[in-house]
Amino acid sequence: MWPWPEASRARWLEIDRQWARRLHRGAEQVLLLRLLVVASRLGDGGLWYALMLVLPWLGGNPDGLVCTLQMGAAGVFNVVLYRWAKLRTGRERPCVSCPGIRACARPLDRYSFPSGHTLHAVSFSLLLSWHYPAWAPLAWGFTALVAASRVVLGLHYPSDVLAGALTGFVTAGALLALWPW
Repeated sequence: MWPWPEASRARWLEIDRQWARRLHRGAEQVLLLRLLVVASRLGDGGLWYALMLVLPWLGGNPDGLVCTLQMGAAGVFNVVLYRWAKLRTGRERPCVSCPGIRACARPLDRYSFPSGHTLHAVSFSLLLSWHYPAWAPLAWGFTALVAASRVVLGLHYPSDVLAGALTGFVTAGALLALWPW
């Protein structure tokens, strides 16, 4: 299933586990834990869906509607893509397969690779930043919290988050290239 030699894969997985354990220590900080749980829950989709609903009215014409349609298209495509990838790789979450890591929030599905939360956050933030540059700091700040939350909460390995971020950037970039207005 993995395209590289077993020894290289095992070394990479061990480095990923070590970083996951280090970053998971952040869950010991109560205020940080609470902040990241909230960010993770908002990243489940509710904040994005609410934003898509109000953008046509807040964002002006035609940008608000176009941004909403692009975010909707990206969301649908990204769900199909990350579900396919998760089933294909079948990588268990660190809270399941890595001693010393516990789930500090409820996962939405079984597998960890790639991080769907991060994929959507990066994709949506890129689209928002394209249409509304003034919103970029807020969008990317929230995206950073979502990405960090996934590892600190014990739900993803750092490579899951990196893969989700790269995939979200590529899908939103492709969408902007194909649908630039």
